[in-house]
Amino acid sequence: MRIRTAATVAGGALVLLPFLTPTAQADTHKGDTTFTSVTFSKSTVNVGVSATQYLTVTATAKDGSGIKGIYGGKLVSPAGRIAFPYSASCTRPTSTTMKCAWKYSFDANASDDYADLRNADAGTWHLDAEAAATDQDFYTLDTSRTVKIKRYAKLTATQATPEPVVKGRTLTVTGTLTRASWDSNAYWGFAGKSVALQFKKSGTSTYTTLKSATTDSAGKLKTTITANASGTWRWKFAGSGTTSPVTATGDSVALK
Repeated sequence: MRIRTAATVAGGALVLLPFLTPTAQADTHKGDTTFTSVTFSKSTVNVGVSATQYLTVTATAKDGSGIKGIYGGKLVSPAGRIAFPYSASCTRPTSTTMKCAWKYSFDANASDDYADLRNADAGTWHLDAEAAATDQDFYTLDTSRTVKIKRYAKLTATQATPEPVVKGRTLTVTGTLTRASWDSNAYWGFAGKSVALQFKKSGTSTYTTLKSATTDSAGKLKTTITANASGTWRWKFAGSGTTSPVTATGDSVALK
């Protein structure tokens, strides 16, 4: 992740600066200053080990006396690391409001190693920003606006054997679940995770979960099931608080 800071009023300079933040506190405010809207371009950002991912946060603040400025615009990880926007722009839609847009990039393998994401950063990040009014009122966002930054997961293509299979005989279905390690810039087996085995009967469009299997220490999946119809088998991982969901490419098996 490219960690930068920028003043969230017009003319802010960009500076690289990673550091830890204090423990998050509840939102605080004084007077009639408020954030009327805070939106994220994505509710979840899934980051692998090579491709940079981007996020835009837009916030509008209002006060009867007018908004002097919106400051901060920082995203704070569960591990306390701070992501500053690589660009920021603000406008004044009315005499009493200010609207700012902050753009962030997330990378596990940035050109500067100290700016990389770490595994401990995966999970719920919160926006830290303050709107200051011309009459000294203010509103500080600390924990109330959040976004998920997750480690990208992969499932290998589903393999079901034998193909074709005699009706009523046993199919063996295999696969492998991995996820991005931001610490090593590689994909490693995701151990001890329950993954659903789904089936779509030939001529239909809907998958049904028939059972689940748990990944071994290398992220490998293996289970057996009775083949009663021709169709397509696939693995589906629902994801977790720190890891993206993923669905494997299916394997079509005919009966003989």
